Amino acid sequence: MSAEAIQADWTRHFDETRARLRSGAGPGLADTAQLAGMNGLQQMQAMLEGLLPYPHIADTMDFALVEVGEGRAVFQGQPQLKHYNPLGSVHGGWYATLLDSALGCAVHTTLPVGRGYTTAELGVNIVRAASHKSGPLRAIGTVLHAGRQLATAEARIVGADGKLYAHATTTCLVFEAPAR
Repeated sequence: MSAEAIQADWTRHFDETRARLRSGAGPGLADTAQLAGMNGLQQMQAMLEGLLPYPHIADTMDFALVEVGEGRAVFQGQPQLKHYNPLGSVHGGWYATLLDSALGCAVHTTLPVGRGYTTAELGVNIVRAASHKSGPLRAIGTVLHAGRQLATAEARIVGADGKLYAHATTTCLVFEAPAR
């Protein structure tokens, strides 16, 4: 499939996903009752289906979760001029936030009922400049290790043409989820 066809497919899928998320629970935080008895993968699937709220940061940064599976999460976004730094390029925080979301949600899919996580370490490498003209980009997060107390994952931001824009790794602390 050509890069143009992949980009068109990604754009269609993104638009459908965002419409479902916005017409479903919308942005916000799920409460404990909504999450009761659900493991991490079930929670992420419910969010992707619009049954649970998605985080506000997705609207702020113009990206969304578009795919989820066991040990895997895919986010899609496209940097906008509002994401530029004073030098006129995409702020490193945009890449880091997109990658951190893919990494964390990939880890989230491996959690059993009643467990939570937090990012303890995040390492980001930006290898190609993105711009508001780059088209849609995808951050693909994959879990490398999911233990009782620690989880590690890696992620890459790629374009529809397969070009690598950035990559990252994370270490997450896994713990008993506190009641909200």
